[in-house]
Amino acid sequence: MPVHIGKEIKAELRRQERGVSWLADKLHCDRTNVYDIFKREGIDTRLLERISIILNRNFFSLYYHDDRNDVENHSTDV
Repeated sequence: MPVHIGKEIKAELRRQERGVSWLADKLHCDRTNVYDIFKREGIDTRLLERISIILNRNFFSLYYHDDRNDVENHSTDV
């Protein structure tokens, strides 16, 4: 199943009991930009790195796991 990074970020923010305004302040952006991030299926790696540091969670690991499964699934097709 593909990663919807916006949903993952939103869920982590909730887990940490932090608000949209808090994240917007840390990212030095407007709250509307954070809501836009929540809608995204994909994200720029620099932005994801910043969010990972701010929330102290490695969101890149979500992609590593999926990529590894894809490689295993496609290796039999070659």
